[in-house]
Amino acid sequence: MKEKNFYNVAVYLRLSRDDVSEEEGDMDSGMESNSIRSQRDMIRSYIRKHDDMEIYDFYVDDGCSGANFDRPSFQRMMEDIKAGHVDCVIVKDLSRFGRDYIEAGRLIQKTFPAFSVRFIALNDNFDSLTADFNETSLVLPVKNFVNDSYCSDISKKVRSHQQVKREKGDFIGAFAVYGYRKDPKNMNHLLVDDYAAGIVKKIFAWKMAGLSNLAIADKLNGMGVLSPMEYKKSKGEKFSTTFSTNLKAKWSAVAVKRILINELYTGMMVQGKSEKVNHKVKRSVKKPKEEWVRVADTHEAIVGTEDFAIVQKLLEVDSRATAGKRSSHMFTGYLFCGDCGEPMIRRLNRYKGRSKVYFICPTRNKGMGCTRHSIPEEELKYLVLRALQQQLALFLDKSYVLAYIEDMEVHFDEVVAFYKEIKKLRREQEKYMSLRTGLYEDLKQGIITEEDFKDFWQIYERQYQEKSDAIRQQENTIKELFRAGVLAGASLEKIKSSLEITELTRDIVVVFVNRILVYEDKRVFLEFRTKDMFSVERGCRDYGTDF
Repeated sequence: MKEKNFYNVAVYLRLSRDDVSEEEGDMDSGMESNSIRSQRDMIRSYIRKHDDMEIYDFYVDDGCSGANFDRPSFQRMMEDIKAGHVDCVIVKDLSRFGRDYIEAGRLIQKTFPAFSVRFIALNDNFDSLTADFNETSLVLPVKNFVNDSYCSDISKKVRSHQQVKREKGDFIGAFAVYGYRKDPKNMNHLLVDDYAAGIVKKIFAWKMAGLSNLAIADKLNGMGVLSPMEYKKSKGEKFSTTFSTNLKAKWSAVAVKRILINELYTGMMVQGKSEKVNHKVKRSVKKPKEEWVRVADTHEAIVGTEDFAIVQKLLEVDSRATAGKRSSHMFTGYLFCGDCGEPMIRRLNRYKGRSKVYFICPTRNKGMGCTRHSIPEEELKYLVLRALQQQLALFLDKSYVLAYIEDMEVHFDEVVAFYKEIKKLRREQEKYMSLRTGLYEDLKQGIITEEDFKDFWQIYERQYQEKSDAIRQQENTIKELFRAGVLAGASLEKIKSSLEITELTRDIVVVFVNRILVYEDKRVFLEFRTKDMFSVERGCRDYGTDF
């Protein structure tokens, strides 16, 4: 390379977060790191001593990895080199330039000479203008290789540290998920964002009510609710995403689904869903679910696990709304042909001014061999309602309640204690019943007088009634504890206030039913969602009728 009389110098400064040491301090947002200032001062001091050099510009990548050269300021510097504005590049050392030894060698030994650009690394005493063959062909590659190895080692250490934090349940994401915010006292812990959490709850409630993802998105946009991206921007976060296509991002069906499938809303920390190919490649690959890191109860839940499970099931089936309507029909996603397993479809028949709704199996119309399995809508509603009422009646039976409570994996010591007291009261009640009955025999045999008979009868009757009243109070207490405990534990908030179902709605179907199967022989088979709770026998129960 020929020496020039004057050089326009590009001062390149870089520091990765992985390179920060305790002496250099933290890299606070909006503030230049100590190392960058140190690099700047060193290079300025060098240029002051050379009259043939003048700084054209500073190119600073503060917080960028040296594993690749896809850095904003470095790319800007290359554009200035290609435009002829810069003919000398100065860095503190080779590691600041880059840690990819192949790409660094190509730039220093081929690209820069092609554009007549001089390259200087101060601490490595390398100057392309004066470097001999050994320095260029032997020393430089070795140093670049060492820097590359250091970068690889740092990458492994960072990955290992992140894995430890994931397994502890620490949140390591750059931004909190919509509905949460980072704890100012512990940035690895999530706190509920009350406003956004309220929107998340509405989204889950609307989905359970039968709205499609698109209908939910339209509803949110119509209400003027900011999308997750716009909401983060409004909070002052420097957030960007590849999903945005408009100047102002709006809610979409995809955005709604991302919320509906995120288990983090149940208090479960789920991380490690993807990983980078290696430290030199930005591209990430998705990991199988069994390799995800899941830690329970790391933060406050926004959505109950039962509601989350219901929504996941709804997402698996086709729950699109009927044409012209915003929500799905009551049985959409739950009604199937018992013989071929296909989802049944709703048909409206009009005849002589009257209309009647039926559900039929669609495979016959497709020529796939199955029969219609026709069932009127009103009769299906009646069957499902009757089945649910019968199951709840069985569920509330006292002996069944006790058996169920004893099987629960939660503590209901109070309920058990009350039930034991009831047994004791019943024994006492039976004793007074026996004594009262024996008075007749004592009177006949002349053991007691008629006056004694009346007195003892009143005493025993009073004691019997007192025990009956006490039993009734204990039973009411059990029922209240049961409602507040078992039902709350099962996350059935919608029916917690009343266990009597008088009308069938989609909410009731979603909460209780897993599948409804209709057979050609007029049998209707109900599979309850929580079989242990709503079925006396382990397994499903079926209810049949003839139409």
